[in-house]
Amino acid sequence: MSPTASDTSASAGLSVRGLAVTYGDLRAVNGVDLEVAAGEVVALLGASGSGKSSLLRAVAGLEDVAAGEVAWDGRSMVRVPVHKRGFGLMFQDGQLFEHRDVGSNIAYGLTGLPRAQRGERVREMLELVGLPGFERRRVTTLSGGQAQRVALARALAPAPRLLLLDEPLSALDRALREQLATDVRTILRRGGTTALYVTHDQDEAMTVADRVGVMEAGRLLRLDTPQRLWADPASRKVARFLGFDVVGDLALAPGALRVVEAAAGELGEPGEPDGPAQTEIPAAPETLPATVLATVLASRLRRGQWEAEVELDPERLAGLVGLDGPAEPSGVGADAAADREPVRATALTRCPHAPGTRVTLYLDPARTARL
Repeated sequence: MSPTASDTSASAGLSVRGLAVTYGDLRAVNGVDLEVAAGEVVALLGASGSGKSSLLRAVAGLEDVAAGEVAWDGRSMVRVPVHKRGFGLMFQDGQLFEHRDVGSNIAYGLTGLPRAQRGERVREMLELVGLPGFERRRVTTLSGGQAQRVALARALAPAPRLLLLDEPLSALDRALREQLATDVRTILRRGGTTALYVTHDQDEAMTVADRVGVMEAGRLLRLDTPQRLWADPASRKVARFLGFDVVGDLALAPGALRVVEAAAGELGEPGEPDGPAQTEIPAAPETLPATVLATVLASRLRRGQWEAEVELDPERLAGLVGLDGPAEPSGVGADAAADREPVRATALTRCPHAPGTRVTLYLDPARTARL
């Protein structure tokens, strides 16, 4: 490929280079590099204060850029006013105009079109977001989910070259958020929309985006497809944010550890401490990927599934870490001593176990990544 062709390909879409955003002495965004290709949806994940919203606002032109570059198709946007960037914005509360009906809200950014074309575009957008015939509905009569669909339609109506969404579903309950995340994904794909999507909800990010980035303390720690990010978080910080248990140099996804239950008819009373039925392996040990002894700290029922919070025995930790061969030395001095401390993790189980119960766990390699 020629240098010219390569440069053109690299500059298509959004390009963020060395971006920094500061608030006094606080560096909210610290040297972030990010590319969003035309037609791609990229989600930024992070806890409150991680810098994800500050980055989005800097791209939009709502925050000053202290250092670095924001470009679209190779052209710098740093000094371009917000209203001339051609970017669409959607926020958590939707910011709909309550004194206007649904159709007027969607048509707000279409003032340059003839009236007939505005009406046609409004109808097209309502069809796209699954609200046909809502043109004359008052905004105050809408449910939370309907209001966010209207806000999305309004943001998409002017056909922005980049759509910026900042926690667009966070004000909704979980069931509705999960449903709308799938719908938003379909809507953005159908329109070929390029989007930068900020959220603290990893399930939402994994559903909506082609690639997902994890931010902490103003830095972009990891950016990859949902599948690769989940299969290989690559660092302890990313693994813990995604809900993995970190044991030595292993990242254990939810469900990676399971309590080895006794064979049918051999179970003692649930939670019976040190009962042989609690640790007896119902199959030959060689048929299990790896086993390790642990002590139950607590049991809880989550979404119909019993989970046991366990503490892994220090003397068994080395064997667990060495699943695929000897682990790399974890350090010397204080670091090495820390690695020998008991480690907490979560294991799936068929029934609750009393605190202090000794159990055998097996490890699913398919849900395990080495850091």
